[in-house]
Amino acid sequence: MSHDVGPAPGSDLVPAPSAVGLLHHVELWVPDLARAERSWGWLLTELGAASFQSWEHGRSWRAGDVYVVLEQSPDLTGDVHERRRPGLNHLAFHVPGVRLDAVVEAAPRYGWALLFGDRHPFAGGPGHRAAHLEDADGFEVELVSS
Repeated sequence: MSHDVGPAPGSDLVPAPSAVGLLHHVELWVPDLARAERSWGWLLTELGAASFQSWEHGRSWRAGDVYVVLEQSPDLTGDVHERRRPGLNHLAFHVPGVRLDAVVEAAPRYGWALLFGDRHPFAGGPGHRAAHLEDADGFEVELVSS
């Protein structure tokens, strides 16, 4: 199954003006789909996304018009992600301020570790309240308190 989604039957083929230029989806290639589904599935659901698609090598979660794909592609050429190398460093998500602490507290049960604990929740600087988490495969998320 392909994760690419076209317009719904009868819908406009042109995105709403507010969506033009914004993210459509993010696809992360992961070395272990089951492990990623446990950690990312939990996190994305906590952030308000709903399970969207499922196929042999992947899963996706959607919030509004944006979705996140996890895929253990047969075309992977390695099994390690290193966020400090060129390429993707992290994804940042909005999280309501009242939920940030609860998500951070529960995260280790789902394979997430708190980064920059000595500066948490202001690792991004004064006035920027956020949590930085890393999963077992080295992917980082920043949960920005709104």
